[in-house]
Amino acid sequence: MQKKWQKLWKRVVLTVAIVAGVLVLPFAVQAKKEQQTVDVLFTHDLHSHLDLFQAEVDGKVGEYGGVARIQTLIKEQKAKNPDTLVVDGGDFSMGTLFQTIYGQQAPELRILGLMGYDATTLGNHEYDYRTDGLVQMLRSAIDSDEQLPAIVLCNVDWKNLNAKQKELQKAFREANIKDYIIVKKGNVKIGITGVFGIDALSCAPTCDLKFKDPVKAVQKTVQQMKDKEKPDLIICLSHSGTWADSEKSEDEILAKSVPELDLIISGHTHSRMSEPIVHGNTAIVSCGEYGETLGSLHFEQKSNGRWKVSDFRCIPVTKSIQSDTEIEQIVSNYRQRVNLDFLSRYNYISNQIIAKNPYHFSSVLEVNEVHKEHTLGNIIADSYVYAATKVLGDQGDPVDMAVVPSGTIRDTYHPGNLTVSDIFTSYSLGIGPDQVPGYPLISVYLTGAELRTAVEIDASLSDMMTSARLYWSGLNFSFGPKRILLNKVTDVYQVKDEKQIELKDDKLYHVVVDLYSAQMLSAVTDLSKGVLSLVPKDQNGKPIQDFEKQIIYDGDKELKAWVSIIEYMKSFPKDEENVSVIPQKYEHPEQRKVVSDSSFIQSLFHPNRYSGMIMGVVAGVFVLLAGIVTGIVLVIKRIRRKKRLRKEDKGEQNVM
Repeated sequence: MQKKWQKLWKRVVLTVAIVAGVLVLPFAVQAKKEQQTVDVLFTHDLHSHLDLFQAEVDGKVGEYGGVARIQTLIKEQKAKNPDTLVVDGGDFSMGTLFQTIYGQQAPELRILGLMGYDATTLGNHEYDYRTDGLVQMLRSAIDSDEQLPAIVLCNVDWKNLNAKQKELQKAFREANIKDYIIVKKGNVKIGITGVFGIDALSCAPTCDLKFKDPVKAVQKTVQQMKDKEKPDLIICLSHSGTWADSEKSEDEILAKSVPELDLIISGHTHSRMSEPIVHGNTAIVSCGEYGETLGSLHFEQKSNGRWKVSDFRCIPVTKSIQSDTEIEQIVSNYRQRVNLDFLSRYNYISNQIIAKNPYHFSSVLEVNEVHKEHTLGNIIADSYVYAATKVLGDQGDPVDMAVVPSGTIRDTYHPGNLTVSDIFTSYSLGIGPDQVPGYPLISVYLTGAELRTAVEIDASLSDMMTSARLYWSGLNFSFGPKRILLNKVTDVYQVKDEKQIELKDDKLYHVVVDLYSAQMLSAVTDLSKGVLSLVPKDQNGKPIQDFEKQIIYDGDKELKAWVSIIEYMKSFPKDEENVSVIPQKYEHPEQRKVVSDSSFIQSLFHPNRYSGMIMGVVAGVFVLLAGIVTGIVLVIKRIRRKKRLRKEDKGEQNVM
């Protein structure tokens, strides 16, 4: 009887197990098949473009951007997925009039916080207002008591600090800037770090910090993150950038060197990708500059635990998108602060019309990439000569010429009305010793020989560093791209009263340039190890030790580059509405920078001192190689002769 009950009990248990299995198995399979996903929205290189602005995107000129429209897109995405991650890749500041209240109001960082950004990092332009400016901005943001995005940056070197670095370290601690953070979106644990690139540092001459190697720092940070936090997904906000040459492309090097990274948000180079760059399991994405588009991607987790981008888009931020009213009002309030706190000292307001532009000027991309004369460079250089001459009057030597490097031009002039805001944006870099935004103009003196060197650097080397393209007023030159390196320039002339005058090698010429560019010019000698000599001098011919002592003042104010452009445009003839109109001379190039057909062979027959040095080195190498080859041949002949003599000796011995 007991055995019978045992058999019955086993059958019941087996039946229950089978039924339970049938009922539970589908749910178990479903749970196993349920795929983890993450949505990410991102920006980088916003450069204080908080408001709608005019731009050319994909060949079409229109009004784009504005954080109020970006906020609308963010809210639409979060309505679909509240767990969407929102991040920024640095350079959120410096580029429009909003930067002028960077220290006092911290508008850019505060707005990112109000928009719900989870994290950002620091780009090179966050250091434009020097240590004091960055410290003031961080403390202003903290004192606002508003929600701020986390700031991540893993490769600052905090060893052996000087006073400025200690001040920054304290501000970083107050702002809770970390090597990495962990955020949770849904069931996914996300680790986010930030890194500052090598090229970014070279573009930050006012940065007082030292930085560790980006790749090694990220490797160490990712390992710490994995050991302590075990994140499901790892993201790096990198202000390093991508380049055409993948072997030199910093974020591609980072992706290959730190394969544990799942995603790199790549800022600094203002790239806009149509699809991610993928190395192994690491995706690199960029969405362009100024908030013209909002980056969007959808991540799906693979069976091995890694992730793949299943959908990537750069969403155009067009005027047709409805602005978020809350953010729009905040931007409007900041705009009023700009007028009151900054522009009032110049008796301007941001939307004041300065001139009408009937012409199509080159874009900033063309100015950098297309190696020829551009009227955008011409009009800015001419404004320097105009403003400096007007201010200096009879105080000193007449201004001979002015130079504008392409890397300092931040925006172009679109057809239509040009406002104070438009003109400031075109040349918005830096701050002067007066702690007022905008680089001042300074006077330097260069010899005719040094001017030849300057244009040769442009002609020969700016293809490798496009920010070194130079645009002149008062100087014309021709160059042949096919000619030998450092002998591409064929003609250089001073232009005075519409006449071309031969440069005299030993004569000092009075050149007007902005403070930042003068410092870059002075670095040429050191960077070239003395091969190229450019030593800016004062009017007495003595090398300049302190460029700030060469600043041009308009009364008690530094003569700012952007103010010079406005004053020049205001001097143009007026129309019937009493508004200045840009003259026809800027419709087309004026032969200031002529690209010639001069050939490589022609440059060999007309060497200058630099190409002569190069050819001398090459000839020396050939002579050395010829000597080595000759020596080898003689040694071989000697060895063969010895062998032949030995054979002859043996033959004679055998005969004997």
